[in-house]
Amino acid sequence: MVIRLLPEEVASQVAAGEVVERPASVVKELVENSLDAGAKKIEVMIRRGGKSSIRVVDDGSGMDRDDALLCLERHATSKIRTGLDLAAILTLGFRGEALPSIASVSRFRLTTRMHGAVAGTEVVVAGGKIERVRDAGDAPGTQIEVRSLFYNLPGRRKFLRTEATEASHVEHQLQLQSLGHPGTGFVFVNDERVVYQMPPAAGLLDRIRDLCGSALAAQLLEVPELAGDGISIRGFIGKPGVSRSTRAQELVFLNGRAVENKDIYFAVREGYHTALMKGQHPVTFLVIDMDPAAVDVNVHPSKREVRFRDPAFLRETVVESVRKAIEAGRGGWSQTLRASAKPPEPSAQSGAPRTETAFPIETTPPLIDEKEQTALRRDWSLLPKQPEAPVAAAAARAEPGEPASKQPGNFKILGVLGKLYILMENASGLVLVDQHAAHERILFEELRRRMEDQGVPAQRLLIPFTIQVTPRDGDWISRNMATLRKMGIGIEPFGTGTLKIDSLPQFVRAGDPQQFLRDVIEELRGASSQSSKMRLGEDVIATTVCRHAVKANDYLREPELVRLIQDLLNCELPYCCPHGRPTLIQISYAELEKKFGRKA
Repeated sequence: MVIRLLPEEVASQVAAGEVVERPASVVKELVENSLDAGAKKIEVMIRRGGKSSIRVVDDGSGMDRDDALLCLERHATSKIRTGLDLAAILTLGFRGEALPSIASVSRFRLTTRMHGAVAGTEVVVAGGKIERVRDAGDAPGTQIEVRSLFYNLPGRRKFLRTEATEASHVEHQLQLQSLGHPGTGFVFVNDERVVYQMPPAAGLLDRIRDLCGSALAAQLLEVPELAGDGISIRGFIGKPGVSRSTRAQELVFLNGRAVENKDIYFAVREGYHTALMKGQHPVTFLVIDMDPAAVDVNVHPSKREVRFRDPAFLRETVVESVRKAIEAGRGGWSQTLRASAKPPEPSAQSGAPRTETAFPIETTPPLIDEKEQTALRRDWSLLPKQPEAPVAAAAARAEPGEPASKQPGNFKILGVLGKLYILMENASGLVLVDQHAAHERILFEELRRRMEDQGVPAQRLLIPFTIQVTPRDGDWISRNMATLRKMGIGIEPFGTGTLKIDSLPQFVRAGDPQQFLRDVIEELRGASSQSSKMRLGEDVIATTVCRHAVKANDYLREPELVRLIQDLLNCELPYCCPHGRPTLIQISYAELEKKFGRKA
């Protein structure tokens, strides 16, 4: 085997393979350069999905002739000077690879002019070789045209998808850039058709509304800005119950750059906790600004992957931000739900007051009698024994003599639909409450509080077992021994790198106790310090309360309905059940008027 130095042309094509994957990659690199140049308006035009041509025009600072030629040399950049600058990167680009890589696999034309300059510069490149350099009279800023992408790499060109697919990737990339920089205007033209034309927005929410529609914007909660210790977090997240089956709208921007990071994704989910269904992903537009010295963006040429110096601190901060947003949303949600219903309006024909007619309230006997309550208490094995306190008795929530006219807020309970959905009227319109999901949430939070206060009942093992742990796991376990014991896990050191387990929670039916314990340690170690340490039993709690909560076809008296709504409003997360499904739905008067053709 003989080692040879690759020709410059081949080396450029190899480098291009890391930077230029498809037309969307070209658009990303060129738009980032425009943003770094201070552009306030960027136009992107493509033909045939970007295979035929890509043109990016900006009104940024532009370049003189020397810089226009130098930017086409590999590793030539204006963003950094020394290795120390890599620890303080605030620009989107910095590697000096994008333009020469793109020019090496396309027919490339660059026209640029500085503001105030008499003339600009035009540089034409084909396959990495400069063919022409001359003066140009274009407007101030920079214009780059990329034609016949991969024309000199036919094997690579075959890997491109259909024109529609490539165009969709370009559009997605532009959406990311426009969301990360709402103060910049964007125009996207595909095959001479204007896809969108967005002026600079006043803020992120306006840009979200322009791109995703007002319907989605109305379903978002603002993340209160949290700043301190070199980090600032703000943005918008979906309300509980608003989720997607993919991460397409789980977007994170770090110092203006769209990034992907599992620590951040985990933290967002941790912040939602039971407000998010398993298998679903939250709608997230999260903006993180932090000290560039605390993050490494020089991981991959695409610059989508990043590493953090202190990922644990970042996770804690993101979790706190998401939780605060959900808590703040709960206050507004509760206020809206409790708002008084509209007063009766005079009849259009007689002028007489309208007579209020509610759906009939069922007057059947209580849902659970005293004998059933006793049976339920016996079956409620998760709770520490408290015979004086009924646990899952739905009917015990209201006294027999309680007046039926008492309401849980200023809204009115109209009745029950389909023996499952409680109908209510408030100032905004109609509210439907799923009585089963609502009771699940109430029982879940009650049982979890008791477990946190009193611990989990444990069962002694006939034959204790030992488990080998790494030094890292052993250190973590020693610091969290009290928490594990409160969770019903009897654990103690048993020599160097060995632990003895002599009890497990009563509800655990583990075929492999050692693997079960390793899973518990891994789950708890990734949880936020502010999270409940009773995570171990939450899935079991959710399954148990599902069995004991009121069901469809279960009749509730009006006092029982009132108490159910009162208890729901007092929950920490009243808008969803422990599985993440919504407990209620608000249908506004505006929606009803549209359905009945009263409003366009």
